[in-house]
Amino acid sequence: MENCSQIMGIPVPKVTMEETVTIIDQVITEKKAELFHVVTINPEITMSSQHDLLLRSIIDEAGHLTADGAGIVMVSRLKGNPLPERVTGCDLLIHLLEIGNEKRWSFYLLGANEVTSKKAAEEISKRYPNVSVLGRQHGFFDQKVEEQIVDEIATLSPDVLVVALGAPKAEFWIHKYKNKLNVRVAIGVGGSLDIIAGTVKRAPAIWQKLNVEWLYRLINQPSRWRRQLILPRFAMKALLFKENNRLQ
Repeated sequence: MENCSQIMGIPVPKVTMEETVTIIDQVITEKKAELFHVVTINPEITMSSQHDLLLRSIIDEAGHLTADGAGIVMVSRLKGNPLPERVTGCDLLIHLLEIGNEKRWSFYLLGANEVTSKKAAEEISKRYPNVSVLGRQHGFFDQKVEEQIVDEIATLSPDVLVVALGAPKAEFWIHKYKNKLNVRVAIGVGGSLDIIAGTVKRAPAIWQKLNVEWLYRLINQPSRWRRQLILPRFAMKALLFKENNRLQ
């Protein structure tokens, strides 16, 4: 696809943050009945999708994909078909809250622990007074509560469902209930609620600009080192990947 960069068989659209927000704004304005699933593609999701057929089908069926992670953008550039910029789940959420404040959008927050969930809702209400946080639920729930959560979200019918259950769990959860949720847009945002709540500090702007936010997180959270091992593996496999032939 001409307006996409192929990353291990996944066509990631060449869109900027501004263009992504415009797409989502249009979806919410049109009030379509079908849920619009935004998947933020990072190296972990990309690698998992090579052997997880359900995850790959979720990506293929998504309303929109964004390049979440410096590794995705780096590979696209090295392969000579560069993506314009990172569009991370955290940055996208902040932009949606900003425009949502102008347009009086409603949100539902699902995920993180109870303290973080509560604090994030309070911070959003403080910073974006015209945004309606219709409801929230921490991410540690059982099957019985899960059904109640789905019913509550469907009843409240928010413009944006923010799912902070981690990747790819958030993607599976949204896909599982996409026909029951009664929301306009759903997006998995990783640990973004922790950042909004202030329980986790975001990397300074210069680290983000240099695409080494992953290093900042590793320095501040050394326990992440096992997760970071996937980055060199992803880069090697993605660069060697023949886009016309899926890896087996």
